[in-house]
Amino acid sequence: MALRELVNGYAQPGTVMWIGVRPERRAPLLPLSSVLINETGIEGDHRVKAGKRAVSIIQWEHFPVIASLANKEDVTPEELRRNFVVSGINLLGLRNRTFRIGGAVLRGTGICAPCSRMEENLGPGGYAAVRGHGGITADIILPGEVSLQDQVEPVT
Repeated sequence: MALRELVNGYAQPGTVMWIGVRPERRAPLLPLSSVLINETGIEGDHRVKAGKRAVSIIQWEHFPVIASLANKEDVTPEELRRNFVVSGINLLGLRNRTFRIGGAVLRGTGICAPCSRMEENLGPGGYAAVRGHGGITADIILPGEVSLQDQVEPVT
């Protein structure tokens, strides 16, 4: 198999495990069972504007790593402040790729670097604990609804 095929492949579809919106800056995230991603962003999220960081997604499998590095028993999606938590697919493989999440189509635009809030939320060293594990950002290609347990997979 050629390297290009390997790079563009994936082992299995992922699953949406958690959804949250931030109604205003610095407000606690509100967990939801479904949400509409429209042309300008995620409905109900304060960051409703199109662009490279319209949506943030983090990998469920990284939570135990972040907790360990932050010297905490566990971490929650609310503490990490991403819009979606997904499991079962390597998010880094979706950077610079178009993918479907539920009924929406997004394009991975880059790494979602931690912000200084991680020190507040996770304690001293929280920022460092999230570095390299913060997930990805994405822009919106096609609007659609996303619900818990929806699939995440590259568009081929």
